[in-house]
Amino acid sequence: MTSNARNYLNQLNAEYLQVHRRKEDLFWSTYMGTSDDQAGFTAAEQAYKAFCADPARLPVLREMQAQAEGADLKRGLGGWIAFFECNVIEDPAATALMDELVAAEATLFARRKELKLSLLDEQERQVAGSLPAASTSLAASQNEGVRQSAITMFHALEQWVVDNGFLEVVALRNRFARAMGYRDYFDYKVHKNEQMSPEQLFVVLDDFIARTEDRVHLGLAELKAAKGETALLPHNLRYFVSGDVTRQLDPYVPFSRALKDWVESFRRLGIQYREATLTLDLLTREGKYENGFCHGPVPSFWQESQWVPAVVNFTSLADPAQVGSGWSGLNTLFHEGGHAAHFANVTGNAPCFSQEFPPTSMAYAETQSMFCDSLLDDADWLKRYARNEAGEVIPDALIEAMIAARQPFRAFNERQIALVAYFERDLYAMDEAERSPAAVLALARQWERKILGVESPRPLLAIPHLLNQESACAYHGYLLALMAVEQTRAYFLRRDGYLTDNPRIGPDLAAHYWGPGNGMTHDQTLQSLTGEGFSAGPLARVCNQSVAEAWATASACMAAARQRPPVGDGTPLNAHIRVVHGETLIADNSHSEAQMLADFEAWIHNHYQGEKQLA
Repeated sequence: MTSNARNYLNQLNAEYLQVHRRKEDLFWSTYMGTSDDQAGFTAAEQAYKAFCADPARLPVLREMQAQAEGADLKRGLGGWIAFFECNVIEDPAATALMDELVAAEATLFARRKELKLSLLDEQERQVAGSLPAASTSLAASQNEGVRQSAITMFHALEQWVVDNGFLEVVALRNRFARAMGYRDYFDYKVHKNEQMSPEQLFVVLDDFIARTEDRVHLGLAELKAAKGETALLPHNLRYFVSGDVTRQLDPYVPFSRALKDWVESFRRLGIQYREATLTLDLLTREGKYENGFCHGPVPSFWQESQWVPAVVNFTSLADPAQVGSGWSGLNTLFHEGGHAAHFANVTGNAPCFSQEFPPTSMAYAETQSMFCDSLLDDADWLKRYARNEAGEVIPDALIEAMIAARQPFRAFNERQIALVAYFERDLYAMDEAERSPAAVLALARQWERKILGVESPRPLLAIPHLLNQESACAYHGYLLALMAVEQTRAYFLRRDGYLTDNPRIGPDLAAHYWGPGNGMTHDQTLQSLTGEGFSAGPLARVCNQSVAEAWATASACMAAARQRPPVGDGTPLNAHIRVVHGETLIADNSHSEAQMLADFEAWIHNHYQGEKQLA
C-alpha cells in the first residue's frame, strides 16, 4: 500500500503542477498586459479551482495516509489533505456559484483594464493616470492642484467600482460563502486564510487600535499645529507628512540602481534562491496591473530525491522619471523579492506546501516580504546603500529629517491597513437591499474617519485588493504580518545587534520560516525562530515611539555599524534572473551578475533621460 500511496502522491504533484502552471502563465501575461486572452485565463482559473475543490480527493488521501509508512510520505499526503480541506467544495450548488463568481470577477477585471483614468502632471496638463502615479503625486508633488487631481482620480475610481459590477460580485461572494456554511464572505475568508474567526481577528485588531489611539490623534494634532488645518485634507496629508524628505531622498535612491541594491543586500544577508528562475517586470506601463505582486508558477519541493526549483514572477510599478518612484519601486522590489525567497526555499515533498493561497496564511506569507522591505528604513542600511550619482553617502541630517517626518505617522500608516478589515467586515454584513453605491461609499468614509481621524489619502475602494477574490477580505494579513515582523526584528537585534548585511539572517529565515512552508502555522514558525508566540505589543511600541526615541535608536544603529568590520560581497543568490519590460528583455544574469546589473542600469538611463516629472 505504501507504493500505491507514493505513486498517488507523485501523480497528484504532477497534476497540480500542470493545472497550476497553466493558470499562472495566463495570469502573468494577462496582468502584465502582454495578452488579452481573458477567456483563456478564465478557463484556466476555473480548471485550477475545480482541481482544488474536487471532493473526491479527500477520502482517497485519508485512506492512503492511514496505510502509508514513513514520516515523509505521511507528511506529503497530510499536506495535500490540509490543502483540499481548505478548498474542497462538496455542494454542487456552491461549485456552480464558484464558477459564476470566477466569471463575474473576470468580467470586472476586463472592464477595469479598459477604464481610462487621468490626472494632472506638473505642467497641469491632463495625462493618463495610474494608481502608482497618483500615490506618488500625493506624496511628492509641490503643486496642490496636481495632488487634488490625484485624490479626484481615486474618488472617480471608487465611483466606477461601485457602479460597474463590484457590488454584484460582493453579493455573489456572499451567496457562495453561505452555501459553504459561513455567515458571509468575510467570515469565510478569515477562517480559510488565517484559521481564525472574525471575532478572534478583531480581538487582535481592536487591541492594536486601542494601543495606538492616542498616538494617531497626537500625530494629527502636531501636523495641524505645524502646517495648518488644510494639511489634514486627504490630498495634502501625505505631502505635508513626507513630501520634502521624499524629494530630498530621491537622488540617493535612484531606481536605476535598485536592482544592484537588492542583489547586493540580499547576497550579504545570505539569502539563497536554490536555483529558482526569477522573472521581474519592474516598470509601469499602460495596460499593466497597477499593484506589485509575486506569484510562483512552479512551487519548490522535493520530488522523491530530486529538487524541483521554483519558477517565480514578480512585479513593481516604478517610473524612474517621477520623483519618489525610485524609493517606492525599491520598496516593492525588496518586498516581492522577499516573497520570492520564501517560495523558492520551501523544502516539502509536495508543491502544496509552497504556494501563496490557503492553507498558506496570508499573514505568514507577508511576514517574509515585509521583513525584507523593513530593512530599507533602517539607518545603517541607508548609510550603506543610499548614495547619489557623485557617490556621496546620504547625510545623517536627512535620515533624521525622515524620522522626524514619518515617525509621528507610523501609527496612522499601520492603522490604514486595519481600516480595510473594519470596512470589509461591515460591507459583507450589510443587508442586500441596503448595499447601494451611495451607502457603500458612505460606509468607507465613516470607517476612514473613525480609524484614521480624517478621510484617507488612499480611499478604500481604490485599493485593488478588494476587487480580487484571492486578496479580498485578507488585507488584515498585512497588519498581522507587521506584528510578526517587529517580533522577528527584535529577536535578531537582541541576538546579533544588527540587521543590515547580517549573514545569519538568510539561513535562519530559510530554516525556521521558509523551509516548512504551510506545513507549520504562522505562530509555530515564530515560536521556532524567536521562542515567542504571536503578539501585537512590539509593533504598537515602535508605532508609539517619539521622534527623539526613534532618532536615538537610529543614531546608535549607525554608530554600531561604523564599528563593524567591512563586509564582503556575500554569497551568490543562486538564481536565474530575467528582468523584462512586458515582452522586452532588459537584462539577465546568463552571462554574469555584473553584466545584468550594468545592462539594467544602462537601459534605465537610456529610456529615462528626461528631467524628473516633479523636479
